[in-house]
Amino acid sequence: MGASTDVPALKRGLAILRALAGRAGPVTAAAIARELGLPRSTTYHLLGELEAAGFVVHLPAERRYGLGIAAFELGSAYLRHDPLERLAGPLLRKLVDRAGHTAHLGVLHGNESLYLIKERPARPETLVTDVGVRLPAHLTASGRAMLAHLPAAHVRALFPSAAAFVTRTERGPRGLAALRYTLNAERRLGWAVEDGHVTPGFASVAHPVFDHGGRPMAAISVTVRHHCPTEPEVCGQTWPDLAEQARAAAAELTLRIGGQPG
Repeated sequence: MGASTDVPALKRGLAILRALAGRAGPVTAAAIARELGLPRSTTYHLLGELEAAGFVVHLPAERRYGLGIAAFELGSAYLRHDPLERLAGPLLRKLVDRAGHTAHLGVLHGNESLYLIKERPARPETLVTDVGVRLPAHLTASGRAMLAHLPAAHVRALFPSAAAFVTRTERGPRGLAALRYTLNAERRLGWAVEDGHVTPGFASVAHPVFDHGGRPMAAISVTVRHHCPTEPEVCGQTWPDLAEQARAAAAELTLRIGGQPG
């Protein structure tokens, strides 16, 4: 076992890895030191140790540092172990037992919602959503729950033109301005809701799951059978009781993965 004095160094090393992971590209040691409030000498020492272990790569020509292959290997191992699905499965099962409706765990895949888990009640209803299915994120409650907590520039990059706004049932945002309006409204509401945007006769509510940096990494949704002839904001149904159950499940999953609420 190492000495207790090794623990602060470990925490600082992990902080450097998180800082690098949060940047779009390699950064200078000085920038890392400023961001973390570390002495430059300490920063260089930690970067040297991380570089020797393969977690950081030094780009001499640019005088910058980026994530190394060992960090990639850890990320790949994370995906192989499927911890998100393993932790979310029991929570979704409990959610379905309480709510009596189908629940999903979804993530963003570009500008689409990708469903990782689907839990159904004893008497399930036929839905197009299933494990591995991808649907336009601006139409799904789970997709919009995540989009609502992304920076505006990120959302704009995911939906660069009108061609990105496909429809399934003639409902849902048709352009970036309409999407932003919907996301702002749902952020104020506290959860995302869609009514017939994906499948006629069905509606969903969703709440995001956040990572350690408070960024949306997934969403938990509940789908109910419902028919509304107009847009949900006119129809007025937002299902706060179901939304609260989805929120509680998402909050518990956020806690279990070491995330921070957005």
